[in-house]
Amino acid sequence: VQLQASGGGLVQAGGSLRLICTASGRTFSSGDMGWFRQAPGKEREFVAISRSGGGSYYGDPVKGRFTISRDNAKNTVYLQMNSLKPEDTAVYYCAARRASLTLVNTNYDYWGQGTQVTVSS
Repeated sequence: VQLQASGGGLVQAGGSLRLICTASGRTFSSGDMGWFRQAPGKEREFVAISRSGGGSYYGDPVKGRFTISRDNAKNTVYLQMNSLKPEDTAVYYCAARRASLTLVNTNYDYWGQGTQVTVSS
């Protein structure tokens, strides 16, 4: 199983980026897919989750600015990031798990390689 993330880059504050993560090797239509991020010198942080049943949940720092969506037919999850801030600068990782669980930030089975997002002020 592989998760391939893409879409990162350099953007000015207030700009937008769209991250894409495509899974191969198995489907995750019955499980959750999510995004995390890690800035230099900081712990990994939960960003957003798309539940298999269609619901979504966001970390407080990104609520109202980021939107997660998924296309089960393509085995792909997206993260639309708007109104980006310098503090959003981090490596963004997609993650997936085989089941839909209550806790949003733990028990992921698979991780992507990460894509760098840099927001300049």
